[in-house]
Amino acid sequence: PLEKRYSVLYLDGLYIKLRRNTVDSEVIYLVMGINEQGHREILGFYIGGQESSNGWREILQDLYRRGLQEVLLGVFDGLPGLEDAFRDVYSKADVQHCVVHKVRSTMPKIRAQDKTEFLDDLKTVYTALDGDLARAAFDTVKEKWRKRYPKELKSWEDQLPTLLTYYKYPPLIRPAIYTSNAIERTNKELRKRLRPMNSLPNIEAAEKIVYLEALDYNETWSCRSIRGFSDPETKEKLKQMFLKRYGTSEPA
Repeated sequence: PLEKRYSVLYLDGLYIKLRRNTVDSEVIYLVMGINEQGHREILGFYIGGQESSNGWREILQDLYRRGLQEVLLGVFDGLPGLEDAFRDVYSKADVQHCVVHKVRSTMPKIRAQDKTEFLDDLKTVYTALDGDLARAAFDTVKEKWRKRYPKELKSWEDQLPTLLTYYKYPPLIRPAIYTSNAIERTNKELRKRLRPMNSLPNIEAAEKIVYLEALDYNETWSCRSIRGFSDPETKEKLKQMFLKRYGTSEPA
């Protein structure tokens, strides 16, 4: 069984080539959590098919059944339906859409001559000191660029609440939660580990490799806190957030 409480859950998928009757790209769903001690942990991985919100819903339900019942924040990209799937299982948790993903998906639509200036302007939004300043910065960006890029600015505006969720959390941990970089780095390393095999003979072979890598990561991480999460004041604030949302200050 899993611990009952994780401050943060990161969700991300990576594609690998699996040989069934033919060689197909299939997804590895990976879930990483940050526990109350501030340690990262791979909580589960599931292999097969194409990434979908229904796939994620089943995975989250499985984690819930395994005992993980209290979460403060889910961090992931904007896959259609994923936010609803997450909220179905963890209705009291917040959602943070990965800011880096959002920037990455916006930039190809910006003209070459505007890219640098547009990116610098966007940075004023997600590097602001607090949520109010971030929203004010966005209003300025919108005013400046909306005639030229109405669709892109509308998309940011619609998603702004879940792009700026991290401002509700203690300042020291914001760099770790405004993006899903923490899990993406792990996925990148996993991909390197799986790549020499080009296409894996079968799902069992893939599972074995990922399982052993996950054990390795968890052992390494078990004595290392993510920056900011070990700060006593931050720990206390997170504890209060759990208390407010879930009652009882200590997990059962």
